[in-house]
Amino acid sequence: MSDKMANLTEATSLQQFEELLKNNSKSLTVVHFHAPWAPQCSQMNDVMAELAKEHKHTMFVKLEAEAVPEVSEKYEITSVPTFLLFKGGEKIDRLDGAHAPELTNKVQRLGSGGGGAARAGDVRKEDLNERLKRLINAAPCMLFMKGSPQEPRCGFSRQIVQILKDHNVQYSSFDILSDEEVRQGLKTYSNWPTYPQVYVSGELLGGLDIIKELVESGELENTFPKTVSLENRLKSLINKSPVMLFMKGNKEAAKCGFSRQILEIMNSAGVEYETFDILGDEEVRQGLKTYSNWPTFPQLYVKGELIGGLDIVKELKENGELASVLKGEN
Repeated sequence: MSDKMANLTEATSLQQFEELLKNNSKSLTVVHFHAPWAPQCSQMNDVMAELAKEHKHTMFVKLEAEAVPEVSEKYEITSVPTFLLFKGGEKIDRLDGAHAPELTNKVQRLGSGGGGAARAGDVRKEDLNERLKRLINAAPCMLFMKGSPQEPRCGFSRQIVQILKDHNVQYSSFDILSDEEVRQGLKTYSNWPTYPQVYVSGELLGGLDIIKELVESGELENTFPKTVSLENRLKSLINKSPVMLFMKGNKEAAKCGFSRQILEIMNSAGVEYETFDILGDEEVRQGLKTYSNWPTFPQLYVKGELIGGLDIVKELKENGELASVLKGEN
């Protein structure tokens, strides 16, 4: 049985791309400008496939940016991955970079049949308040800003991102320029008229001035929830068991062919090991690639040291060295 879904396709020419837009003008179309060499693109292709299962009425299109330059140049695509969202043949939104939560958010919001406007205003308001509450509580520290931490779109947002970075505050952000409803709604909801806005544990802390005051008084560190830095988290995960396998899925159900193969080899080696499902934790998935300077999964660690991926494990098995490596004997 093929994996292909009717609402997940690839456009390989300008003509095909335009036809897809025309044929899907009534529903949302999400176009992923990608490059086959970029690992963050293949990761976002996985995200698209998951979204396509959930959102049957939304069309998901992959387009290789360099292979169809007519389309890429028309929409000023300068980096991959970039996502454009179309409705009625018109571009209605854009997302630069591999931000799975933000893409999911946009698809949920823009792909919901668009029948919202006809409902009674107070029902809409109730929905919006629920959404705002969810967003504010999406992370222990939430920053509502113009642009993204990588590309702030105003001086105040840039300053606040720098302060949070300097003080190693872990936070999630939301780009209010990408969502007019949230931008206006949050001002009323929190009774705070400007951006950026910082929330801690669902409560409004304030804007840039208040953050600066907290820095000056030395209280900033105590204001934010004590977050374990990602590096410490990765260290403790890698050392959770003498033999740790970071994979897609778990021992019971591998979610990719490479993970399945490595499980078979590990099980035949007769050594106790633990697994961690990277599909369940985007932060660990991305962080580990940088931390260990190893771009793909699965990844095998013994006593906190990276051994490698499937190829290296296969090699060790063929050379008869796997059991001793897994026991940490060399």
